[in-house]
Amino acid sequence: MAPVPISSIKVGHIDDVQELRKNRPKTIPERFVRDMSERPTPAMALSPPSSDMPVIDFSKLTKGNSEQIQSETLKLADACESWGFFQVLNHEVDLTLMEIMEKSSREFFMLPLEEKQKYQMAPGTVQGYGQAFVFSEDQKLDWCNMFALGIEPQFIRNPNLWPKKPATFSETVEVYSREMRKVCQNLLKYIGLGLGLEGDVFEKMFGEAVQAIRMNYYPPCSRPDLVLGLSPHSDGSALTVLQQAKGSPVGLQILKDQTWLPLQLIPNALLINIGDTIEVLTNGKYKSVEHRAVAHKDKDRLSIVTFYAPSYEVELSPMQEFVDEKNTCKYRRYNHGEYSKHYVTNKLQGKKTLDFAKI
Repeated sequence: MAPVPISSIKVGHIDDVQELRKNRPKTIPERFVRDMSERPTPAMALSPPSSDMPVIDFSKLTKGNSEQIQSETLKLADACESWGFFQVLNHEVDLTLMEIMEKSSREFFMLPLEEKQKYQMAPGTVQGYGQAFVFSEDQKLDWCNMFALGIEPQFIRNPNLWPKKPATFSETVEVYSREMRKVCQNLLKYIGLGLGLEGDVFEKMFGEAVQAIRMNYYPPCSRPDLVLGLSPHSDGSALTVLQQAKGSPVGLQILKDQTWLPLQLIPNALLINIGDTIEVLTNGKYKSVEHRAVAHKDKDRLSIVTFYAPSYEVELSPMQEFVDEKNTCKYRRYNHGEYSKHYVTNKLQGKKTLDFAKI
């Protein structure tokens, strides 16, 4: 979420998918129709939604006896290494707060278009309402409306993009984001311990961590086989936390063993994934996993995503604990602010952005 100057990027006309769905429910403009190679596999041809994805009981880490802490930390380490994605139960975030955040997000997306457009995302930036990561007039668009805000540090905030409606929206985002920051800090502590490092290693390294929030709204689509809700990508963060709205259909898919695997999320759980930063720091031991979202013919889907990453001032490279004769250094040393700028000024293309850091 590095602040990027608005440039003279020409993105052409971008249809608002909610308005399309409302006014022309059967129409799929050409800019949304994916090339054959990119189109999602029909639902009936996919494996059933995965129930094998690891589930971590957060309370065993924070309140368990020594045996439970050790067992759950090992389970967490295995989840990071073998999946890069895991769900967290008993995460200590108030469920009422999560419901209020979900309700506020939905209320925002249901506002009239002219109200939402007061917070329009400018071309070349990733904060505000609209579609991020669009850099040309012929680029394929995602079947999704986004609303994103920089949270911490304060200088990344754009006060003009914090909405006045719904009335309690901004206050809810503040409270929710504080809780998500705690979740990320706690998980990084146990991820560090699972790697055989000091528990505060990431907190010390990251400095004043950067945090952002993005709400994604995927309206129903008459031809979900032609579009993507969100293009395949890995996250540039250290950790990403996703809350999926209750009643949402299965929409998130991860690339595992070269196959797109749908993820069935447990109600009230938080979905966590490893970002590019952790892949670099562990020299590829833990990998950021490519993922995407698909649309549904009859149901809408809402997700609320928190991104947590090091300060823009931090220099990153593989930690010495993960480099030896067998595991040569895979990534160069770089400035995280430069990487963030590179990430948000390129379209989403799988893990291509990480080429920036590769040796």
